[in-house]
Amino acid sequence: MEPSIYNFSLCIALPLMSFFGFYFLFAKTPEKSIFENYLRSRRIMGVAILLLANSWDYGPLGVEFKNNVKKAWMKKFVQESPYNVGLDAAILMNLSTYFLCYWLFSSALTTLLDHFYITKRRLRTHICLWILFSILSGIVLLLPKGILHTIAMFALATWLVIYGLYLTHRLLKTYHKVIRIFNDTHADDIGAYIKWLSIFTYWAVIFGVGCGLLTFLPDEYIYIWILSSVPFYIYLFLCYLNYLLFYEQVESAMEDGITSEDENLCGTTNQKQEQKQETPFYHAEIEKKIKGWIDTDGYIRPGLTIKELSDKLQTNRTYLSEYIKTKYEMSFRDWITGLRIEYAKRLLAQNPRLTVADISEKSGFLSPSHFIRMFKENAGCTPVKWKKTEAK
Repeated sequence: MEPSIYNFSLCIALPLMSFFGFYFLFAKTPEKSIFENYLRSRRIMGVAILLLANSWDYGPLGVEFKNNVKKAWMKKFVQESPYNVGLDAAILMNLSTYFLCYWLFSSALTTLLDHFYITKRRLRTHICLWILFSILSGIVLLLPKGILHTIAMFALATWLVIYGLYLTHRLLKTYHKVIRIFNDTHADDIGAYIKWLSIFTYWAVIFGVGCGLLTFLPDEYIYIWILSSVPFYIYLFLCYLNYLLFYEQVESAMEDGITSEDENLCGTTNQKQEQKQETPFYHAEIEKKIKGWIDTDGYIRPGLTIKELSDKLQTNRTYLSEYIKTKYEMSFRDWITGLRIEYAKRLLAQNPRLTVADISEKSGFLSPSHFIRMFKENAGCTPVKWKKTEAK
């Protein structure tokens, strides 16, 4: 491996990681209590990035420099002094750092979705696992090179990968739960604001497994993984900055959705008893109210939530949610989106001079791009193409 390539990769990656880490730790956020959880998540991520920034080895030139400093130190303070004794010890391998950072990364992201994810019990459990892993890593370092050492290293790497996959599964499970809550309680696509969490998680799995395998790769390939970390951390940094713009809206929607979820859980027993009948008694009343509401085109109001609709119809929110799922076999968001698409089709047919942006706004969509995407998913083509063919 050319030393220049390795040094060049470190000169790019380490300053960026250090900047991102310190920024996450010390950058200010709006002075509102609602941002406390965002700040907690960002600081945890900052610690993880700084730990990883200090986990790379010295490199070819750095090792030579380190050895020269070490020899000079030993000669001056040990060999020439009758009072000091020299001891040498190995630094714990990178796998131990990766193990800790896996949990920090997953905790930072999961905290954005679940305020109560980090508990004292969970903290103690993962710290104990990390200490155990570090001790075993230290023991492996003392083993002589050979088959036993290779098997032990492979076992540690396997444990690390399984641990990372477990944390990933837990994070994605929480992510999909939040998405389901948003879809059941909000007409707008609130989940689009947190989609980056899913993308970054899958990317982190690939990158994390690569870091684990880094231990077994020849030195000449290390710079590849160092350079690959640059777009990884840039994406993470930009996502956190961008998410700050929408965090207050997402957090409010999440709190409202969790309240609705709690109400649904409280009403589960009554619903099960009522669902033993072919049609629950409240379905007929809700159906009548919804029909009148649809006739007035109430679904085109932007930002509509199931709470607002239940208040408008003067009915129970839990019953309304259950009715929509039973009657239409879809979430609240999908149901409202379908109504808005049909309304947009009528506008396209009746007002051919209207632009896509005008129809998007009149139909209650957040933006023309979102409207086009939803229309294409529903109708199988873009609004313009539909107007040319179906509207005639």
